[in-house]
Parts: sequence; structure tokens; C-alpha cells
Amino acid sequence: MSSDLSVILPRVLIVSRRTLRKNKFVDFVGEYHLDLIVSYGAVPVIVPRVSGVHTFLTSFEPIHGVLLCEGQDIEPCWYDQEDDLKSSLSQEELEEIRKLHASDAAIDKEKDSIELSLAKLCLERNIPYLGICRGSQVLNVACGGTLYQDIDKELSKMCHESQRVMHINYDDYDGHRHKVKLVENTPLHRWFRGEEEKEDEQVEIWVNSYHHQGVKRLAQRFVPMAFASDGLVEGFYDPDAYSPEDGKFIMGLQFHPERMRKPDSDEFDYPGCPFAYKEFVKAVIAYQKKLNSLTSVPKTLKLNKEMENKRKIIVRSFSLAKNLYTMGRGNCSSKESELEVGAEFLESNTALSVQQENRLKQMGATVRNAGSYVERLKLNEGREKMAKIVMGKMSVEQLSDLLSFYRTMGQICSQVLERKLHDVVNDLTS
Repeated sequence: MSSDLSVILPRVLIVSRRTLRKNKFVDFVGEYHLDLIVSYGAVPVIVPRVSGVHTFLTSFEPIHGVLLCEGQDIEPCWYDQEDDLKSSLSQEELEEIRKLHASDAAIDKEKDSIELSLAKLCLERNIPYLGICRGSQVLNVACGGTLYQDIDKELSKMCHESQRVMHINYDDYDGHRHKVKLVENTPLHRWFRGEEEKEDEQVEIWVNSYHHQGVKRLAQRFVPMAFASDGLVEGFYDPDAYSPEDGKFIMGLQFHPERMRKPDSDEFDYPGCPFAYKEFVKAVIAYQKKLNSLTSVPKTLKLNKEMENKRKIIVRSFSLAKNLYTMGRGNCSSKESELEVGAEFLESNTALSVQQENRLKQMGATVRNAGSYVERLKLNEGREKMAKIVMGKMSVEQLSDLLSFYRTMGQICSQVLERKLHDVVNDLTS
């Protein structure tokens, strides 16, 4: 497989959802998400909802985009529920919610950790992010926003009966729709307005809905794109981080445009439905190109005959240097001149970038160090030879006294060293 980043297709991370099937946990991602991501030219990479995954998300690099969708309620501890004491729910109400929305109210703390970590990673690096339904709630929470723990009990009861909205209908799960009003001059408005409608003309659409929680306080950095008649934010984005052509896309949609399809058909309710995915992938592709331009490795230079000969000398120089450092001088003495030639070439080359030139100089220094090592070996050999000559002229008594002297010095050195080490250990344990 090629390591060239330019041949890697743009990658979109999607966290799976866990459910129980035939007494076993099964992880899955809705097929419409995957189909749309692939159809627009990106590769979905599924992050399994497995314990501990949030601690090594960088192992999924390179990350060019993140799509978060579907899942259970977010653990309330991740957002502040004390900002409005009037909306706090009693234990009886919470128990009623758990029974009514059993499939969603079962908190998945591991999924929370994985997705919030990914959302924050996107915000730190400006990685394109699309949040659908729960994914939009994760994005809002990651930026300091809060959620309604239950729309019916916290929002609907404060609305006039004519403004109340049913956000989930278990009897007509996929077919259920409710009306939302789109905010002018936002991406959502541009995607869904008809050709004859003007940029500042009011647009209303009917969206699907599968949730009992939603945005309560929208994080400060976001701008709403759609409202339900009860006032619930149905879509939002960061205008400072939205420019698909430049690789910027931070958006959350409470509804599921990928599932807004006509009965028994793959045709969408509105032509604008797939645009969120289309523009998201456009941003992902642009982000990948931008990332590659910062991390790309220059293509191999074509060398002429002279340069190729010098390259071979450099390779040989490093081989010699390695042998010198790992095995001693060995049989490298006949090739010492190659070390000098290789080092000179590496240090003098200025045909490449400053960074590459500095690297070459460092490599040259390594080769020169090997040359210095050769010189030290020569000096040590000379000293050893001279010592043998001098000692050869000494008498037996002189050699015996010399040996006795060095043994005594060795014993004294051992005693002093032992004392010093003992003092160090006492200092560490005191």
C-alpha cells in the first residue's frame, strides 16, 4: 500500500450505535449516511463503540471529517442543568420519560465520551463536522450549550396549544413530519428554497423527527438555521467556520434529511435534502487537500549520473558510520575517505528547502562524527602501542608495584562510589 497521502481518499469518521440483538451487542450505522458519504466521494470509517476507544482516537488519523448521528440521550452531567431551576424534572417525571422513551433514555456513557472527544477534536483543528439528530446535540454540548431533557415536559407545557409540536411519533415513525421555518441567508435556507424564491423570502418545510430531547440554550458560537413552531432550534451552524470550498464546515441538524424520502422510493421529499451531505463532503475533500499540502512529502528527485554516484557514497557512508558505532572499527579503515566525501556533500547541498537542508547537515554531522570516532580509535591504538613499549622495558618489580597501585586505586574508587550511591538513596527516601 502506498504511503503517499495524496492517494488516500478523504476519510469521514462515524461512531457506531450499539443495540442488543439475539442476546448479543451489535454495532451499526444507518445505511443512508454511508450511501451519501460514498456517493459524494468520501470514505466512511466506522469507529466502533468499544470501551476505551476515546483514549486513542488519533489512531484513526488521518481524519478529514466527522459525521455523528443517531444514538441514546446524552448523559446530563455533560451539560449544565442548573441554569433554569423552573425546568428541573422530578424523579417521577424522569422515570416516566425512561419508560416512554426506553430505547433512547438508556444512557451510553462510552458513546458520549467517544463522540464528545471527536467533536472537541474537530473544533480544535477545524475539521469538518456534521451532526445529525443526537450529533447536533453533541456539538452544542461540546461548545457549552445545554439540552432539554424532555421537550414535552420542559418546552411544550410552556407553549400555547397551537404552537406545540410532536417531535416523535412511535405509531408513524418514518412517516411523521412537522413544519419548521428556515432562517433567511443561511445554508439551510439556500439548500431548500425553490428556484423562484428569493434569498430573503421566508421558507417553511416539513421535516421528520425522532427525538424527545433538543437544544435548550444554543452555544454562543452558533447561529440558528431553523425553528419549529414551539421555538425549538432544528438546525444551526458556525458562520465563521462555514466555507465548504475552503474545507470549513461546522453544522448541526436536529432532523434527518437523509431519511426524508417519499414512501417506497429513494426520491427525497425536497431536492435540498442531500445538500447537507454534499456540501459536507465538499468541505472534507478541501480539508484533505489543505492537510496534504502541509504534510506532503516531496516526490523523489531524478538524479543525474554525478549525483547518483554521490548518493551511493552517502549510502555507503551511513553504512560505515553505523558499523563504527555498533561494532567498533572493524574492517572499515580502507573506506574512511567515503565518510569525509559523504559528509561534505550532505553539508554543502543547498538545492532543497531550508528544512531539508538542515536535515542533510545533521546527517552530515553524523557521518563526520563517525570520522572523528575513527580518529579516536587511531589515537587509542597509538597510546596502547606506546604503553606496551614502555611497560616492556620495565622490571618485574616495577610492573608488580604498578599493578598493586591500580588495584588499590580501584578499591578506593569502589568504596567512594558505594558511599555516594548510599547517600543518594537516603536523600530520595527521606
